[in-house]
Amino acid sequence: MSAYDLNQKTIFVLDHTQYFGISSEDYIPVELLKGKPTVPEGLNEANNSFGEDVRFSKSLWTCSVESSIEYCRIVWDLFPRGKLVRFIVSDTAAHIVNTWNLATQNMSHVLNAMALVGIPPEDEAMSSEFSVIHGLRAAIEALTEPTEAQLARLQERERGGSPNVVPNKGRVICITSARDNTSMLSLENIFRNVVKAQNELADKQRKMLNIDLSHFVIINVVPQGLESLVTNRAKMEFAPGVFTEIHTTSAPNISNKLTHLIMSHYDLASTTVTGIPMKEEQNANSSANYDVEILHARNAHTSICGSEALLPTSRKEGAEYETVTLKWCTPRGCGSSDMQPCLAQHRVTPVDVTSRPSACLITFLLNGRSVLLEMPRKTGGKTTSHLLSARGGEIFIHALQITRSCLEDLPSISEGPGGRVTDYRISDFASFIKAHRFVPLKVKPKTEENLSKARDRLQRRSRYFPLTLNSSLIFNLQRNLNWVPFFLRKISKEDMDKADEAQCQQYIFELYTAASRGEPLPFPNMGVGRLKGSKKGDQYKLLCAELELLIRAYATTPHHKVILESVQNVRAACGDATVKTENDGSRDSTTKAVMRDSPMSPPHSMDSSSSSIGVHKAHKRALSGGQRSLLDIVTSTERSQSAKRVDFSGRLCTPAGQVAKLYPDFGNKEKDASSTTSTTTAVKDENLVIKSELGSRN
Repeated sequence: MSAYDLNQKTIFVLDHTQYFGISSEDYIPVELLKGKPTVPEGLNEANNSFGEDVRFSKSLWTCSVESSIEYCRIVWDLFPRGKLVRFIVSDTAAHIVNTWNLATQNMSHVLNAMALVGIPPEDEAMSSEFSVIHGLRAAIEALTEPTEAQLARLQERERGGSPNVVPNKGRVICITSARDNTSMLSLENIFRNVVKAQNELADKQRKMLNIDLSHFVIINVVPQGLESLVTNRAKMEFAPGVFTEIHTTSAPNISNKLTHLIMSHYDLASTTVTGIPMKEEQNANSSANYDVEILHARNAHTSICGSEALLPTSRKEGAEYETVTLKWCTPRGCGSSDMQPCLAQHRVTPVDVTSRPSACLITFLLNGRSVLLEMPRKTGGKTTSHLLSARGGEIFIHALQITRSCLEDLPSISEGPGGRVTDYRISDFASFIKAHRFVPLKVKPKTEENLSKARDRLQRRSRYFPLTLNSSLIFNLQRNLNWVPFFLRKISKEDMDKADEAQCQQYIFELYTAASRGEPLPFPNMGVGRLKGSKKGDQYKLLCAELELLIRAYATTPHHKVILESVQNVRAACGDATVKTENDGSRDSTTKAVMRDSPMSPPHSMDSSSSSIGVHKAHKRALSGGQRSLLDIVTSTERSQSAKRVDFSGRLCTPAGQVAKLYPDFGNKEKDASSTTSTTTAVKDENLVIKSELGSRN
């Protein structure tokens, strides 16, 4: 939390007009323990009200004073230094209760001053002289006054030590009562105009500060049971540098409203400690469980889980905010072992400081004891998440680490039981560190430039660095494939030349040859077990994809780009349809022309065996010269393999320009078969006739 935010200055403007002298209508009963009181003189039994239950109610003024003082008590408990609160009482004029001086920033000074002010007079007639506007003007003037810290910054700036502008922000909380929204709008307009006028005046005076940002909070108070015509409104920007918000509440609920507001004003969180065993005051032999609500910085929760949403929460009756519920654990002495996994430490203060459970908990902690707090897990069971302990007369909440602590035993990298990672690339990482060490030079000509180059080189080479062998293919195969270490060494060179490019092309061609033959990748016995059962083509696709990542990370010269295209061609030849080259699968027209006119290009005729021999010789010349691309090599190899197959007989027998007829004798064979069948049938019939004639003759 910055020392120069809106919380640096907070000013309460309390309405002290006659209206705040009326009852809040929240009656508190009083029990008479010494029997029925005597009847005063002048009252008969019929008019005696003492026979009934005695009760009383606080005035609107008392409710507003108690709630505002409770607000500043919480602030001063949690932030002993740097957060200042002032009080201004407004009736016919503005009465300053305290100043920015640290000697007046305490509870006793404010309470004594409020006792002298007293409740608003009831016998005086209502007049326009009683107004809260006097207090608003005085509050804005107080915002322009520098605090002791700001005054020190101003003096330092005058001496020329700090040219920076001293920031000045503040919040004004006005507790008043208005009829409707029009009256509230009038207050906001007055506040805006006075801030503007005061800033113009501060520009002309050296001892005044401009108000950079102001937050105007209006709390409209009404007696209990009375409806108000004022509408609540969330925080909004009313004018440049002026934010306003409006809240309407009954007099007994001002304390809950201010508690809710202070959590957003100072970024606080609420924690309710449940299940505190405490002996009964009336019966010392029995005990009951009580709950105590405390306030502290929100970081005590967010430092554990990152968000309060993961912690168990509940809402207290009548409250507008949620509180994190943590269970009391067996208390013990606070040792150093409990403090080691601590993530954050913040002061705490109880919400209800006068309650007996809060007083007992505070006394218990101040006596040197500590309390562990548990929270339930979603998977079942509980875990210790916080610790309450006292240091130097102040109570702190400690956020403990619920995950594995860095102070525990380091994860094993040499032993395997328990599912621990055992294949870290320790030797490769050590080599990586040695390759990027800084060497001191006697002469420092361009220090910043050398550092910038070193940072760029380290960032470029660390873009892809698998931590384990099991998460990489290329680094897992460098012991079993002889060309892999040389290939990695070549592409890591920042000054790659044509010879290095040709050598890398040779290695890539070896990879393509192995992939076209269907040779399995020589994985070692350890690691990448999940890939051994997969198809060989998929293994080569993954290997080419990883090679592409490496080349992109090291790419600094045009030769790297050529090698990258070669790897992408091999990846596409392996059946990977997701390959997207930088040139969208095409080259420049100049390159195409060179490839077309190159004497190393493979012949296009595939009608004789001599052409395949020529292609094979062209391969050897290309590999020795290093002038052909990998695409030419792959294309020529496919053509040489297709030349070995016998061409379609229909294409060989059909003249050029005509369409070959599929199964030309298919119809003729059917006709021959039908004619043969008819002839056979005729012969059979003729034989039958002959046989019948012979039978008749006999």
